[in-house]
Amino acid sequence: MAFSVVMPALEMAQETGKLIAWRKKEGDRVTKGEPLLEIETDKAVVEVEAPADGILAGIKASAGADVPVGQTIAWIVAPGEVPPVESESAVPAARAGSQAKSEAVHSAAPTLPSLAPHAGAKISPKARRLAKELGVDIATVRGSGSEGEILASDVQAAVPAAAGKKSGNIEVPTSLGHIMAERTTQSWTTVPHFFVSRDIDAGALNEYRERMVREVEHAHQVRVTHTDLLVALVARVLLKHPRLNASWSTECIRLHDHVNMGVAIAVNDGVVAAVIPNAHTASVAEIAIQRRDVAERARAGKLRPADIADATFTISNLGMYQVDRFSAIITPPQAAILAVGGIADRAVAVQGKPAVRSMMTLTVSCDHRVADGARAAMFLSDLADALRTPSTLLV
Repeated sequence: MAFSVVMPALEMAQETGKLIAWRKKEGDRVTKGEPLLEIETDKAVVEVEAPADGILAGIKASAGADVPVGQTIAWIVAPGEVPPVESESAVPAARAGSQAKSEAVHSAAPTLPSLAPHAGAKISPKARRLAKELGVDIATVRGSGSEGEILASDVQAAVPAAAGKKSGNIEVPTSLGHIMAERTTQSWTTVPHFFVSRDIDAGALNEYRERMVREVEHAHQVRVTHTDLLVALVARVLLKHPRLNASWSTECIRLHDHVNMGVAIAVNDGVVAAVIPNAHTASVAEIAIQRRDVAERARAGKLRPADIADATFTISNLGMYQVDRFSAIITPPQAAILAVGGIADRAVAVQGKPAVRSMMTLTVSCDHRVADGARAAMFLSDLADALRTPSTLLV
């Protein structure tokens, strides 16, 4: 039986994926679960695993090609088996629906001359929107897609030529830059944010980390960071606060019984929220190993689909950049995100007397459709208790 290898949809509103490289060549034997190819989406470069055991055959797309989501790009067949023959007119249903809708809109209303593509040329909705944002005249763009379709990458490639006619320095955002701009704008303009902050004594957390550094680094050869400890503690505290570990939709509020912790990781051209699944049951050592591995893959552009999927809550830590406090923007459909400032000695009142303590500021951003100020305050109160005695939760 032949198994199709299709361009996966890893993100909401993803229309195409760019094939970066095949890990195997035509006729090679592949094993289910091993890396088969690398693709680039608007969010990251990820590795796609083989869906079955067999022989790679019938490769339809080469490196550099932009392929519509859901389109078959190869087959995995049994030895001696011939890959199925697909009709040239076969188009994934979602893609066909998108094109039909686009064509209906354009037939109902005239387009501006400056945004009209070459006669007979197709253009993806994403490319049309990007051209409008960047001020690119579509009539000057040559499409590299199937049957000359103009893709978002074609529009981006046309920007330097158009930008050269203007004075000043111009930086063309990468695909990741564009998607970050779109998602933060969408979140900020559609999600009713509110913010609750609390200063917390981090002395016990520092002491616990020193202990973990000695134990975990010796046994597992991995460095334990404050972020690792926060992932473990926050995940466990969230089990008591389901409204903050939730997802919003127009139909319902989904309360999760597990915590897949997103961790914001800085990469060359933006930020990627990598996911540590089931962080509420993982040990500090397991979290440290997963965080190290996924961070290495993120910075190398080798993320896997599972590395960026299904986060239920996110932590963004800027303490290593000497940031005292900040407020983070929620990643929909998540209901909340925790912003972590740096740990620094501050003069505080302890039992009515001045004292110096290692303090940190935590700020939780919440979706007011899901949680209210009282719930956010109780979450921070329980988290403060956990940070004062981390060993009680991290046994």
